[in-house]
Amino acid sequence: MVIGNESRRLLLLLTILFLTIQLRVSSVTGLCEHSFTDRNKLYNFSLASPLPRFPHGILSEDGFYKVMVNDTVLWFQLCDGMIFNHDPPRCVGCWDCGGPSHCGMGCSALVSKKAGGYQVCTTIGHVSSTNVSIIDEQNPYKGVIVRMSSSGKERNCSLSVSIICDSTGVHGPDSVEILGTCDYATVLRHPSGCATIISFHEGGFGWFGTLMIIIICLFGAYLLAGTVYRFFFLRIRGIEAIPNLDFWASLPHRTQSFLSSLVRKFRGPSAGQRSSYSPVNF
Repeated sequence: MVIGNESRRLLLLLTILFLTIQLRVSSVTGLCEHSFTDRNKLYNFSLASPLPRFPHGILSEDGFYKVMVNDTVLWFQLCDGMIFNHDPPRCVGCWDCGGPSHCGMGCSALVSKKAGGYQVCTTIGHVSSTNVSIIDEQNPYKGVIVRMSSSGKERNCSLSVSIICDSTGVHGPDSVEILGTCDYATVLRHPSGCATIISFHEGGFGWFGTLMIIIICLFGAYLLAGTVYRFFFLRIRGIEAIPNLDFWASLPHRTQSFLSSLVRKFRGPSAGQRSSYSPVNF
């Protein structure tokens, strides 16, 4: 009995762990996906999808990317929060990104600068604020920009990472650009920045075809609802259950008569009708 209970507990724990992993993977993948169409081509960017040489996609296998320029240090992770198994940030003011004991593990981007002899940290990005856009709409092959932001009491900050398509491997980030008071930008060359392209041909029904489909669907719904009503509520059986059966049965004859009248109207009287009249001499 004890063994059975332990087995159930182990199975329950494994199920919860599996569902947690699936939910985390799905949320990460959904954050860093972007698709758009241009000139009969579908461009799909899935930054967190695994590649042959990069099983975690664009995510850093270290748990973070790090860039140091003069007295400025930038840490960030793409499509997920940062994880520090080594070299964690050691700075003041990390309360909104994990606190002093887990600094850097409560956000997706963190920057530190020297102030008064101390490294002061500022959170500049959260996972929930991640947004993906195209670098150049005229040249979709170039790559995408991943932007993340953080809203604070004193100011709003952001980090923009340009991911350049480079199938040869990973290069960078090597520099940090300060765009405003608390807006930063960097560049990363990575195979995940290359789009999956699907070509397709323009087709479909157009607006007229779509209108006809809507009319046919409405007509079918009308016939179905009327038949059900007459069958179950009016107790009418057989083909007579179809609403307005007499009208639908006479519709072909009505259509033929209408078309014939149109033909006669545009062609004028027939040759037989013209010959039935003889000239009258006075």
